[in-house]
Amino acid sequence: MWGPTPGGGGGGQQRGGGPRAPPPPPVTPQGVCGNAYKTVNSVPVGSLGTVYLTYNSANGKNCVATIRNNPGSAKPMSTYIYVPATDDWAGDDGNFTSYAGPGYVYGKGYCVSWGGSIANVYVSVDNSNCASLKEQRTTEIR
Repeated sequence: MWGPTPGGGGGGQQRGGGPRAPPPPPVTPQGVCGNAYKTVNSVPVGSLGTVYLTYNSANGKNCVATIRNNPGSAKPMSTYIYVPATDDWAGDDGNFTSYAGPGYVYGKGYCVSWGGSIANVYVSVDNSNCASLKEQRTTEIR
C-alpha cells in the first residue's frame, strides 16, 4: 500500500516534533556589511568560503567579510582590511559558525589590502582596487 505510514510524520513534520524549521537564509556580504555596500572584489579561502570586499559609494567606505560555504560548528575565522596610505585598518577574528566581520574603513581613492582566514587557510590581497598597481593575491595553509 502506498501513502504515509502510520505514525510516520508527513506533511513537512519530523517524528516526535512540530514542523521543520526552514533552513536559515544564506549569509551574504550585504547581510554582513549592509545593503548599500556593493561587492567589488572577492577571493576564495580554499574550498571553505570567500572573503568579500564591498564598497559604499555614498560614504566612501569599504567593508570586508569572510563567509563560510557551509556554516556549522564554530571555527577560527578572521577578516581584515588595511589602507596603507592612511594607516587605517579594521578587522574581526574569533571562533564563528558562519562569518567574520564586518570590518569598515574609509577607502575612497585609495588602494586597499584585505583578506581573511577560515581554519588553517589564510588569504590576502595587497594593492587592490586601485588603477595604478596590480594586486597580489596569496593563499597560505598553516
